[in-house]
Amino acid sequence: VGSLVPSLTESVCAIGACDRLVATDRFSNWPASVEQLPKLGGLDDAPVERIAALKPDVVLVSSAARIIGRLESLGFKVVVLETRNGADTRNTLRLLAQLFDKPGAGDAVWSRIETEIGAAAARVPPAVRGGRVYFEIDSTPYAAGPESFVGEMLARLGMGNILAPDAGPFPKVNPEFVVRAQPDVVMASKPNLQEMRLRPGWASLRALERGQACGFEPAQFDLLTRPGPRMGEAAGVIADCLVRIAAVH
Repeated sequence: VGSLVPSLTESVCAIGACDRLVATDRFSNWPASVEQLPKLGGLDDAPVERIAALKPDVVLVSSAARIIGRLESLGFKVVVLETRNGADTRNTLRLLAQLFDKPGAGDAVWSRIETEIGAAAARVPPAVRGGRVYFEIDSTPYAAGPESFVGEMLARLGMGNILAPDAGPFPKVNPEFVVRAQPDVVMASKPNLQEMRLRPGWASLRALERGQACGFEPAQFDLLTRPGPRMGEAAGVIADCLVRIAAVH
């Protein structure tokens, strides 16, 4: 099996089929064992010839991958899986469990995720509950909307979102909108958070002035932006930050 999506790589391993992987995309880095596998580029530059040479039984991709048609024309079985929200993630785990003949494994992983998210939600202090969050996916800026798996997780943790439900999962947002919205909490990768004040008008974000912000290290940000078996752990990382914010204020 070849996996061209980090969250699918992680899901395959979580259901106990890591040994079936013959290669992954360049961004797959968890669990540590997959780092030793051949790397096959990303969504835009996966090398068809190298994939074909590995003769995988199945290639796991997202619908954004450019090589689906070429792989299918070469006779490869391509499984396209989209994981925009929690329901998608649960269904993906179930489908992979069926694909790899691991009955019940997908539901078991999902049950653990649910338990971990519940435990994280119980730790969120009342002082910050209900606060509106701006969760930045990319400095362009793209943000996590309420319908995304990130937005759903924030809601499970008792938090709000500056974006409306109809904004879409990960919309590109107007920088001026973010400033006008004055989120109660800002969440982003650590590098993006550090340069936010330099953006026109963003120094006036009260959340930045007051330290009501979460800057995530690269490994944590990977965790938070992958809809897979570590979503429960991701909820814990967000809860940790909200606990810190409440303690300071």
